[in-house]
Amino acid sequence: MHEATPGVFDRRYRLTTAGLLTLVTFIAFEAMAVGTAMPTAVRDLDGLAWYGWPFSAFLVASVFGMVVGGDTGDRRGPRAALLAGVTVFAAGLLAAGLAGSMALFVAARAVQGAGAGLIAVSLYVVAGQAYPAAARPRLFGAISAAWVLPALVGPLAAGLVTTHAGWRWVFLALLPLVAAGLALVLPALRTLRGPGEGSRVPAPARRWWAVLAGLGLALLQYAGQRRDGPALLVAAVGLAALAAGLRPLLPRGTVRARPGLPTVVASRGLLAGAFFGMDALLPLALTELHGAGPTAAGVPLTAGAVGWALASQLQGRRPGASRLVLLRAGFLLLATGTAATAVVAAPVSGAWPAYLTWAVAGLGMGLGMPSVGVLLLERSPEHRRGADSAAFQIADVAGSALAVGLVGVLVAAATAGVLPLAAAVVVATAVLAGLALLGAAVCGRAGGGGAEDDYPGGGGGRTAARVQDEAGAEPVDASEEGR
Repeated sequence: MHEATPGVFDRRYRLTTAGLLTLVTFIAFEAMAVGTAMPTAVRDLDGLAWYGWPFSAFLVASVFGMVVGGDTGDRRGPRAALLAGVTVFAAGLLAAGLAGSMALFVAARAVQGAGAGLIAVSLYVVAGQAYPAAARPRLFGAISAAWVLPALVGPLAAGLVTTHAGWRWVFLALLPLVAAGLALVLPALRTLRGPGEGSRVPAPARRWWAVLAGLGLALLQYAGQRRDGPALLVAAVGLAALAAGLRPLLPRGTVRARPGLPTVVASRGLLAGAFFGMDALLPLALTELHGAGPTAAGVPLTAGAVGWALASQLQGRRPGASRLVLLRAGFLLLATGTAATAVVAAPVSGAWPAYLTWAVAGLGMGLGMPSVGVLLLERSPEHRRGADSAAFQIADVAGSALAVGLVGVLVAAATAGVLPLAAAVVVATAVLAGLALLGAAVCGRAGGGGAEDDYPGGGGGRTAARVQDEAGAEPVDASEEGR
């Protein structure tokens, strides 16, 4: 007789789930809404020349927050990390809503980014402790679905609030709602374990590497928005800074997709890069190639979000299904949807095929993202789950930024007359679909692995006691593990 699979809204988990989903929903709403309010905010603060800075400040600080969140979770437990994240994020909302100058507004966005990074990592640490393995697919499906409503109504609601109440209320109105989410999840946080005896002590240098990686991402973002020669130099410096900063923050062998945790982390980056790179290009392609208005150009993004939510719910109803099979299916659907979206480059196609193709890509993300989250918790030992969750989130941000940067380069080339925009769209879809196919080819390695999951520079190294605990064998000298 099989024990029934626990639901995330069973009595034991109800408040925890409601609190986590509330926090995710309103953080997602802020992420979707801020772009709508930003033009009005920078005009009001006389900061039009600084327009890109609030976005870059958020990005750099979020990477820093992810590393700090992972370190805090490993040293002091998920309760401390999540409390710190919500407090910092709320302080950033308040500071942004009250900012009297552009400099203060940029600083407030950096505070928000740090808080968002802390929260993003803490969610995985909480999921690993508060929920049994059988319930995690449903939890990650619910978290994915929590992004859908903000994606659908966030920009519209932010526009209405900005028009009728003022842009400051886009930030200030979220404060009581974020507090409500924290109040719901606090009772469960009190019962979660702190770090075990001999937990990993993080290297302080990891935080400086996070700053370097964040600056590299910001430079790539800046270069992607430029259309001049110096943008190439900025992009080169950004890539160098990103590569140097990421090396100590990601598990050893992530770029080569070594078996185990490195492949899990790499898969997250490949999923995010393939999807969000095309997500950024698609509205522009429909507008420029087919004359679509803002609403028609945005419909495919909505279709993708709905497909993501549907597939997330479907995979959550099959908690016993192989996560590796679902992850590979997600990559293949994403590759299919992305490659098929190249049809919008044809002058006779119109915009409507993208409504279908991008829904297919969304289905792939709905299968892939929750599955890779479940695999992360399976492959990550508890003593370093915070650091591994941080690496997981950083791979997402880095993969997205690199793909969007590539799209920016192709659009810049089209703007300069180097190639037609339609050709740039075809090249972009080919490269991004290739990333998804690469993910499908390597994701099977996520089921293996061992000592190579450690971090360069000792950031996640295991003691002999931990090796004994994990392997169930006699103590091994840690210096001999990799031989």
